[in-house]
Amino acid sequence: MKIFILISTICLSLVLANNTNLITKEKLLNNQLKENMAKEKQYSQEQVFYTYEYYDFSSVEVNPESLDSVPELELDDLDMDSVYD
Repeated sequence: MKIFILISTICLSLVLANNTNLITKEKLLNNQLKENMAKEKQYSQEQVFYTYEYYDFSSVEVNPESLDSVPELELDDLDMDSVYD
């Protein structure tokens, strides 16, 4: 009879330990899932921010006809050695 009680106590403690372990793993998984969802939400907001489709660039467009009036700059031989002396 004592052996039966001892074996049943050991089995019950193993089952309870396994159950608490599963609950702890589930909590960790839920926390990790929440963190990943927050990161994805932030990433999606940044992608909308960085997409050029949502910006109006018409104010900075260059008129191609006015490019003819811009003079070309003549660059002499560029010597960078004197800059570092």
